[in-house]
Amino acid sequence: MTEKFINLTPCSERKRMQWTKKQLSIIAVVAITSFMGTFLISSVNIALPAIEKDFQMTAVSLSWIITSFLLASAMFLLPVGRWGDLTGIRKLFKGGLIIFTISSLLSGLAPGGFWLILFRFVQGVGAALTSTTGPAILVAAFVPQQRGRVLGISVSAVYLGLAFGPFAGGILTQHLGWRSLFFISTGLGILTTLIAFRFLGKDEITTRGQKKIQLKGTAWYMAGLIALVYGSSTIPAITGWLLMAGGAFALIVFWVIETKSDYPVIETRLFLANRLFAYSNLAALVNYSATFTIVFLLSLYLQKIQGLSPGNAGIILVAQPAIMAVFSPLAGKLSDRIQPRSLTTLGMSICTLGLAAFSLLTPTTPHIVIIAILIWEGFGFALFSSPNMNTIMSSVDKTRYGVASGSAATMRVLGQITSMTIATLFIAGFLNNHPIETVSNHLFMKVIHWGFLTFALLSTTGIYFSYYRGKITRKKE
Repeated sequence: MTEKFINLTPCSERKRMQWTKKQLSIIAVVAITSFMGTFLISSVNIALPAIEKDFQMTAVSLSWIITSFLLASAMFLLPVGRWGDLTGIRKLFKGGLIIFTISSLLSGLAPGGFWLILFRFVQGVGAALTSTTGPAILVAAFVPQQRGRVLGISVSAVYLGLAFGPFAGGILTQHLGWRSLFFISTGLGILTTLIAFRFLGKDEITTRGQKKIQLKGTAWYMAGLIALVYGSSTIPAITGWLLMAGGAFALIVFWVIETKSDYPVIETRLFLANRLFAYSNLAALVNYSATFTIVFLLSLYLQKIQGLSPGNAGIILVAQPAIMAVFSPLAGKLSDRIQPRSLTTLGMSICTLGLAAFSLLTPTTPHIVIIAILIWEGFGFALFSSPNMNTIMSSVDKTRYGVASGSAATMRVLGQITSMTIATLFIAGFLNNHPIETVSNHLFMKVIHWGFLTFALLSTTGIYFSYYRGKITRKKE
């Protein structure tokens, strides 16, 4: 009996580690889509000064080119997560690719700032469909012992897009104009859509019970987000504060409705009864709230304060996502072997110190110092991201993968919106809604100092949630 056991175990292990053609295709499609979305995000950040000059936009309206995309994503991520569990995650993934591709083309053809913001909003809807369902597709296709590894590959593709975006975006903006970024994204979207329809396959719907989703709670959720985000851009006007208060009230109503609903968009019981799930999501929210605007602010700093071209600024900003791309798969794989909270806590601590260092930038800070801080920050984020996502997906059963994936993606986008909102508040407060290119360097440096200091203080709360989340219990499937 002993000999038989010894012979069978290595065979089962080898079988478990071998990936089928279908699994490889799924990894490829999700990874390409992840790359495509973040490439556009990071490259548009580099192109913002060029867009500002082309459309004569103010600093606050310029920030809406980023915020509109994030707002749409946040509005649809949670409903998509629930919808995917009920109707099929692959179907929604393919639909998201189509929407993203068409809106990319329209963004490249936008005749003015208003239309660009509008098309970016539509683009965010498409991104919500793919970013929510992508991780769910991955974890459903692999055993628990491999989830950290495949999620690490997906996250690595995200960071490759972030790494390639600033460099390519800077070069393209400098020589072909900012519209070329959206046309290239259109080409990538068409290619990825064809691959997805060819290799992704169809859904196997196993959800039991009635397929319902209550729209009343979703309406309150969307209205609350719109009021909060738009209100923050009009502060210090009294209407801005009233809109933010109304938005907060709408989100509270949404939470109450979801708690009582038999078919909730977000399962509030997961947050109330599952500490591991709740704290991991809160840690993600804090991390993205503190770190997302690094590229946004540094892109403006390098081009306005230090006078760099878009291409040279992009080369410097490559440092952070490049480190993320290298170390995210390693951190994800390591989180399959040890408790992820050790990695996420260390990662959050590193990010906090990096943000504090950015608050000390001066107009003459050497480029090598900026690159060193970016490398440090990228390493911290790599240690945090993959293990944290692994924890979220491992804290629920397989019937809730879509909800968990949607919740994690929502925390990410809500964090990004929070980050942009904080940056916009400082921009509006110090720059008085003037175009960035017309204000003094002294005033803009105040935005850099106070912005990054605020983000560093915010990041410290993420250390608490990362450590006190608890341990994951891995089950074999």
